[in-house]
Amino acid sequence: MARILIVGCGGRGQALARDLVAAGHAVRGTTRDPRRFAEIEAAGAEPYLGDPDRIMTLMDALSATTIVCYLMGSASGDDDAVRELHGGRLRMLCEKMVDTPVRGLVYEAEGTVPFPWRQEGELIARAARATWNIPLEVLHADPADCDGWREDARGAVARLLGG
Repeated sequence: MARILIVGCGGRGQALARDLVAAGHAVRGTTRDPRRFAEIEAAGAEPYLGDPDRIMTLMDALSATTIVCYLMGSASGDDDAVRELHGGRLRMLCEKMVDTPVRGLVYEAEGTVPFPWRQEGELIARAARATWNIPLEVLHADPADCDGWREDARGAVARLLGG
């Protein structure tokens, strides 16, 4: 059993949380809005109030975490803030993960966020793998294909866990 942190535990994150909990893993799901706690709990995950735009709010969630699933491919909001989720914020998270028990990152590289921003995020994630040897899986599954996306996301987590 591993602890998985889902950063961005919205609809797809909750579906993945259900699958991972069913497979015997402990799952923690982040949200910026405490009113979403019940939805995350209903998916079997421990809700965690954290904002990927403020990386320090995620640091306590990384304790005893093995894999981080960074599901920001369809993030919404202010363009500058969303772009930073795939730029400076992701880079900062990767830098901070080095000093935690996290041993793998799943980066969602598909979604509604403009392609150049997601491409930048993928390059940052790949650079983190090369620089700090952070094992990486990049999700290129189409989020509109819910079943295919879930299968690919489960597979990415399993590969990072050596399964």
